[in-house]
Amino acid sequence: MPLPSIFQDHSFKRLVQGAAVGAVATMIIGFNWGGWSLESTAEKRADEASRSAVVAVLAPICVDKFQRAANATDNLIELKKVSSYMQGSFVEKGGWATSPGTDKANSAVAQACATMLGTLK
Repeated sequence: MPLPSIFQDHSFKRLVQGAAVGAVATMIIGFNWGGWSLESTAEKRADEASRSAVVAVLAPICVDKFQRAANATDNLIELKKVSSYMQGSFVEKGGWATSPGTDKANSAVAQACATMLGTLK
């Protein structure tokens, strides 16, 4: 039984070339514009999203702890005197960014807290 003409000689070569070009084009389009991602990229995005969610939840708690401190007015004045890049460490040193059950402050929470406190009047 003879093979169809598409599977013979020159036509078969073109079929394989077309399939290869189509596969490469599909991958390029899929990864760049189709929303495809590798597992490692998806894990990085999920990790970043979870970290930012934690900061978004804990920063208002930090602000509340700061405002409920005995000398909150004086601390706010001191915070505003400190340069903006050092305000996060000021909040860390004050202990307002330390979560219950931990000994170390979260620097991202401290920076977000300082930013939120900077907008208060």
